[in-house]
Amino acid sequence: MAALEQLLGGISDFIWGWPLIVLLFGTHLFLTFRLGFPQRHLWTAIRISFSREKEGAGDVSQFGALTTALAATIGTGNIVGVATAVAAGGPGAVLWMWLTGVFGIATKYSEALLSVRFRVKDAKGAMCGGPMYVLERGMNAKWLGVVFAALTSVAAFGIGCMVQANSIASLANETFKVSPWISGGLMTVLTAVVILGGIQSIAKVCELLVPFMAAFYILGCTWLLVAHSATLPETFRLIFSTAFTGQAAFGGFLGAGMKEAIRFGVARGLFSNESGLGSAPIVAAAAMTKNPVRQALVSSTGTFWDTVVVCAMTGLVVVNSGDWHAGLKGAALTKSAFSHIPHVGPLVLTVGLLTFVFSTILGWSYYGEKAAEYLFGPKVILPYRWLWVVAVMVGSVATLPVVWSFADVANGLMAIPNLVSLLALSGLLASETKKYLTPGNLENAAPEE
Repeated sequence: MAALEQLLGGISDFIWGWPLIVLLFGTHLFLTFRLGFPQRHLWTAIRISFSREKEGAGDVSQFGALTTALAATIGTGNIVGVATAVAAGGPGAVLWMWLTGVFGIATKYSEALLSVRFRVKDAKGAMCGGPMYVLERGMNAKWLGVVFAALTSVAAFGIGCMVQANSIASLANETFKVSPWISGGLMTVLTAVVILGGIQSIAKVCELLVPFMAAFYILGCTWLLVAHSATLPETFRLIFSTAFTGQAAFGGFLGAGMKEAIRFGVARGLFSNESGLGSAPIVAAAAMTKNPVRQALVSSTGTFWDTVVVCAMTGLVVVNSGDWHAGLKGAALTKSAFSHIPHVGPLVLTVGLLTFVFSTILGWSYYGEKAAEYLFGPKVILPYRWLWVVAVMVGSVATLPVVWSFADVANGLMAIPNLVSLLALSGLLASETKKYLTPGNLENAAPEE
């Protein structure tokens, strides 16, 4: 078992290393220029995203689709993952993480556009979409759609369920001395209550939970930064200067060159916002929207909120604390950075992690369910939901490193067929963007297929 774990860990490190970084970030850059910088429409996208009106065919509002996607996206990567990047790549990693978010907006936009463009209705009238349908209907490559769906349904149980449940149970035990059996049981019941109601129930909860958890965390980070504002100018100087020069050894910190700053900053940014992985467009396809471009704009704001705002705030707190050069890594570094203000700092961290992680369980349940439905039909939906509920309990009380490593590999491999579709259909993306983003056309309804 140890040998298998080591093997999967090595494969995961390779996949989430330079090959995927180059492919994903390269796609971000290509689509940004190919589509004429869709980032410049960010304010319009934010305005549309807060609308809860039914404006077209779909299962949930555009705001509901966005918050569900954010629920799945904003997780431990926004807190612990950022600290890991700073520990390994130095303060400069924060800038590269931020740039990844800025350019990743174009990819998230593209994924959602294609998912809405090629979505279908099932026998009950519910919307089904995502990269698997894009690959099948847009590229006539059903086999690639099957590969993507299989990887997603497997990855969901690890990355989106058991890993997250274990994180909550461990945190509750460490912070409040609550047994994993108790916290796991409570989490299992709450998960069942929400996900058994389907996407409408998930979206309704996420519409309430996501804005609260994001606002609470951002305000908490702002409080920490204001309290230590005297060192902020030096923090910004470090972030920008070491992004291009690297950080020399200092104290217990081993030091990082520019190469490491880029690698870890970009990798953590990509892992956090999931732009290009193909997960978020699955729920984007369920949105009530007049045309594909409107929902694409709404979905693109997810990367902005996740990386450009939330990850950036965490990065500033971690670097500003000064603890990054003391040899601390990951969760230990994050905990140390947030403990500089007693009571308030740890509270922000604990509430942030608990809400972020639980919301991820809800969001990913829908991704996995729709992937399984693509493979086996609607009959699999209810059994999949119950299996998900059981997995929450198992993840809370068990340590399954092999499962987690395999899911991590599957999660990374999801990106490849998705990116193939984005690059192959970039011409369609450009034409649809030109068609609806022309002044006066954004309100036009797409023709019924």
